[in-house]
Amino acid sequence: MTPPPHPDQHPDPAPDPEPEPHGTSGIQPGGGVPPGETPPAEGGMSGAGPAHDPPKGWSKGPLALILGLSVLIAAFFLVYALVLLL
Repeated sequence: MTPPPHPDQHPDPAPDPEPEPHGTSGIQPGGGVPPGETPPAEGGMSGAGPAHDPPKGWSKGPLALILGLSVLIAAFFLVYALVLLL
């Protein structure tokens, strides 16, 4: 009959997540990787799609609408203030 395991000992330890240095190809003794073992860097987004040149500034329609609405609100408060004074 075998003795029970000590409470500090685990009967089935978890596997080590780090690879074995001698069993992994391409890793040099200092932990470096020789040229050619790594994949090329990403290309980035320079050629991701067609060129798009958005228009600069506000278009005349929305700008006129905002300006007109602002003048209307200012006129409302001006008339409201005059009514309160009289």
